[in-house]
Amino acid sequence: MYAESLPYALEPLRFPFPALAALAGRLPLGGGREVALAALMTARLARDMAITDAGDRGTRVTAAKVWLASLALPAATRVPFARCVEATIGSPPQLAGALRSLIAAASPHLDGPSVQELEKLARQLAQS
Repeated sequence: MYAESLPYALEPLRFPFPALAALAGRLPLGGGREVALAALMTARLARDMAITDAGDRGTRVTAAKVWLASLALPAATRVPFARCVEATIGSPPQLAGALRSLIAAASPHLDGPSVQELEKLARQLAQS
């Protein structure tokens, strides 16, 4: 690869959830899009759990809960999203369980690649 031959070349940035972002971008306004956006935000909070300290996570959880309350989410997904966001303060295995319940509730609104990204994140959290 060309970048490997250049010692000063930077690694390309890789967005961790491209399928969720693409799904949110192509869905029309309404419930499905808001589920995809909420799943993307929740996945980013969960992924960043290991690199943020407890104080920052608490602040982020508070802001995320306010933002989630403003969305027009289907009733069956509201509680799983809230539990998953709150679980980012706890342990990774606890968060993995909350993320799996979120996947079960939100999967009718998500496509296959988006569900796979969330399942991969849940497996990573369960192993840590």
